[in-house]
Amino acid sequence: MKILIVGGGGREHALAWRLSKSPKVTSIVCAPGNPGMANVARCIPIKAEDIEGQVRLAKDERPHLVIVGPEVPLAMGLSDQLRMADIPVFGPSKAAAQLESSKGFSKDLMKACGVPTAAYGRFTEADKAKAFLDNFSAPYVLKADGLAAGKGVVIAETREEAEKSIDDMLSGQFGESSAELVIEEFMEGEEASFFVLTDGHSAVPLAGAQDHKRVGEGDTGVNTGGMGAYSPAPCLDSAMQERVMEEIVNPTIKGMRDMGIPYTGVLFVGLMISPEGNPRVVEYNCRFGDPECQVIMARLKGEILPLMLACATGYNLSDCKRPERFEDAAVCVVMATEGYPASYEKGSVIRGLEEAEASNEGVVVFHAGTAERNGDIIANGGRVLGVTAMADTVTHAIENAYKAVDQIDWPEGFYRRDIGWRAKGRG
Repeated sequence: MKILIVGGGGREHALAWRLSKSPKVTSIVCAPGNPGMANVARCIPIKAEDIEGQVRLAKDERPHLVIVGPEVPLAMGLSDQLRMADIPVFGPSKAAAQLESSKGFSKDLMKACGVPTAAYGRFTEADKAKAFLDNFSAPYVLKADGLAAGKGVVIAETREEAEKSIDDMLSGQFGESSAELVIEEFMEGEEASFFVLTDGHSAVPLAGAQDHKRVGEGDTGVNTGGMGAYSPAPCLDSAMQERVMEEIVNPTIKGMRDMGIPYTGVLFVGLMISPEGNPRVVEYNCRFGDPECQVIMARLKGEILPLMLACATGYNLSDCKRPERFEDAAVCVVMATEGYPASYEKGSVIRGLEEAEASNEGVVVFHAGTAERNGDIIANGGRVLGVTAMADTVTHAIENAYKAVDQIDWPEGFYRRDIGWRAKGRG
């Protein structure tokens, strides 16, 4: 089978790497791909957001399945365009992708379906938004309604900071994405990510993970797209996963279907597990997380392709064999360009990648923001590498990942030294 993967980040590299191990897969095409993906796929330089270009490529290549990695082309309707061309695609429609592309839509759906989440309000006017703050005490959670590359959430520690963020966001801090604002109560607890595959009727759980969104050690500083992740997540044991399926996932899928907007593909549920052990939804995402995808693909054993095909073609997902998982744990340490998530320089040379993989068993270096120049691998983005290690425990996986990180020669890069701290010693 020929697979076309749309995207060129660490998530897409992880998907290509896992699918390349399937005996059912004869070839993989990635657009645009990256130098790391070129080791397992043919890369074609078409941007993920170039909807016309991606559809034209799919018509030319005629893949058996298209997998759309990033959220932006999904929100732009790439899946709809591919289905109109009679090309099977793994990923929700534009309407269903509102679960991620509109925080207000997703919160309204949760309320309608009885899905546990934080109290909230939706606003386009600053005065009304500021008045709504009276309903909560600090800290305050402010979210741009639309997509903002994982950076559209502000946790304001004071009323003054919250009011300033309201003005900034509604004045265009995130462009059209913050033309509407969602304000939520702050939820105490432990965050986790849970992933399921769905054909719009039934759902198959994959795995849980936890990531580190803050740029600084000790989970400090501003939010990023993610500085590292690990799986399994200790707070998402089998009993908690069953609760999440029953209380959150199944009602969500039914609610979307009842609205006439069936959701297919991967559903990423961002959770807050309260100190009392109750799960509530922080947000939905309509794609695999990045860097959570890297650790989940590292742990997966057996075939995931038949499940993806079932989601794409409408075949009964419940009839498919459930994916096996390694007993091992996995940890991903993100290496980013100095300055990220603010301004940063591109073009610095990265060395030692092959040595980091070759000398550390169970380590894979996923490329996220790289390019090739005169035979050298160079940094071409903010988050550049996802150094991923598997081991018998999370603690050992952490040790192996950092051994590999230390072998990579990239003075212009930085990373957190505490990825997995919450799980260290717990597994």
